[in-house]
Amino acid sequence: MQETVQEVAVWAFPVLVAIIFHEVAHGWVAFQFGDSTAARMGRLTLNPISHIDLFGTILLPFFLIIVGAPFVFGYAKPVPVNFHNLHHPKRDMIWVAGAGPATNILIAVVSIYLLKFLNASGGLLPAFVGTPLALMAQYSVMINAMLAAFNLLPLPPLDGGRVLVGLLPEPYSSAVARIEPYGFLIILVLIMTHTLDVFMGPLVYFVSRLLGGLVAG
Repeated sequence: MQETVQEVAVWAFPVLVAIIFHEVAHGWVAFQFGDSTAARMGRLTLNPISHIDLFGTILLPFFLIIVGAPFVFGYAKPVPVNFHNLHHPKRDMIWVAGAGPATNILIAVVSIYLLKFLNASGGLLPAFVGTPLALMAQYSVMINAMLAAFNLLPLPPLDGGRVLVGLLPEPYSSAVARIEPYGFLIILVLIMTHTLDVFMGPLVYFVSRLLGGLVAG
């Protein structure tokens, strides 16, 4: 029981950082392209209270950790974006949607460098500080890689689906957009049947290779 509590404790902070920064990135980029909805609703803040969703932020990641799932992810309350307020809605949607996964990749890169620093610093920090920090940095890389990969799935309302809607010409764009009301149901079925693992594996591999290339560069 104690080991489970400790494991949840070192997972909790990276999960919160990953999903909160992900959502704020959507709202901030939308604001730059003309939509102030998130700003007016006080959602461009790093205060966790404004973003925590009981199921998506707490219960779902906790459950996945406890059952030893092959990947851990969660979500915060979606930051509201009115795409009609964007300067060029179809084009700008791509940037707004892509901001979330891009932010997770950036956090993963920072976490890799933090982990390298902690490993190189040796006994600079006492073990009761350095060990949890190193574990958090390690988990942060995995969490952010998986969250970026998951959100890149080309299925609305995930970010990859919205990017796809922005890229496709009509009538294909509208056809994909019409899937959105059923998107989470489809995702749930994919998770329960383990079909999602088939898609997540290559995506996580791609994101991991991308991270490795960025750090090596």
